[in-house]
Formats: sequence, C-alpha cells, structure tokens
Amino acid sequence: MLRDNHEWVADLQAEDESALSDLRSALFHNLRRGVPQRAKDESFLEDIAQDALIRILDRLHQFEGRSRFLTWATSIAIRIAFSELRRSRWKDVSLDEIMSESEFVPEHMVVRDASSDVAIAQRAILNSMQKSIQNDLTEKQRTALLAELKGMPQDEIARHLGSNRNAIYKLTHDARKKLRKGLESAGYTAEDANSVTAT
Repeated sequence: MLRDNHEWVADLQAEDESALSDLRSALFHNLRRGVPQRAKDESFLEDIAQDALIRILDRLHQFEGRSRFLTWATSIAIRIAFSELRRSRWKDVSLDEIMSESEFVPEHMVVRDASSDVAIAQRAILNSMQKSIQNDLTEKQRTALLAELKGMPQDEIARHLGSNRNAIYKLTHDARKKLRKGLESAGYTAEDANSVTAT
C-alpha cells in the first residue's frame, strides 16, 4: 500500500486491482476518523468510500501533486460524506415546514442590548427588508431564499421545487439582487443591511 503520488496515479489510471482495493480501504479508514460519530454506520461509510472511489477515478487528471495523493483523495471522500449527511438531514423536511418556521419577524432580530438609537436603526432596516421580501420577490424566490437562509442545501431546495441546483442558485442570486435594490430604494446600503444581520 505504500505508494508515492506518481505511483498512485499511474496504478489507478491502469485500473490496477491492488491499487483500487488499497485506495478503497484507505478511504474507508480515513472516513471512520473524519466523519461525526453519528455517521459511523459501516454501510454508510462503505457507500461513501465507493462513491468517492468513482469520483476520484473520474478526476485523476485534476490531481496536481501539491499534497499527498491520499490527502487529496480523502478530502473528496469527506466532502461527499458531509454532503450526504446534509442531504439526509433535510430529506424529510418539507418546504411548508421551512416556510412556517421562517417568518421574517424584525422584532425577533433586533439586538436586545443595543442602545435605543441602534435598536431603532436595526428595526427600520429590518422592516425595509421584510417589506422587500414580501413585495419585491416572487413566491418562488421568497421560498428558495428563506429555505436557504434556514440552512437547507440548494440541492434539497431544487428537489422540493422540481428544479436543479443551477436554477436555484440563479433564483436566490436574483432574489438577493432584488432585496438589495429594495433596500437601496429605501435609502439603505448593503453595508447597513450587513451591519444589522451580522449582529
């Protein structure tokens, strides 16, 4: 199993059975150490290792040798594992649930310890944001943006809306642009909005 970067790539390009088996074993071992305890189900890790192996073989040409090959390969496997964990977390959550829990209520977002002047400014900006969300965004934009803000991955939003990730990215990007325009027309800058949402 001891191979340098060049040997890993050459053996895998040649579809050497020993190299494929060694890589799969190394990925499984590294996944056991790199994913949260709750995800250490053997069959889950085996599936991820297999998916990662396929993806790594497809991307061998992208390996540039700036790290050890196994480090590069493991990072791909870990990303796949975390994507799958995120997806499974949201699998049974409906957009209706997200929307019912995602009401944008400015009063709940104002920092309690803020001075009265700061609180008034925060409330004014947040009220403008709420108005823009309600009036300037389409229902689909509002749904996608609020679901994204709630933490739902774009792949899951796309699945619920019968769309794809690229379309959802564009949808939320356009929603943010409209939101920014709504705030600007109310006299606020992006920095004003960021200062409120960052507190």
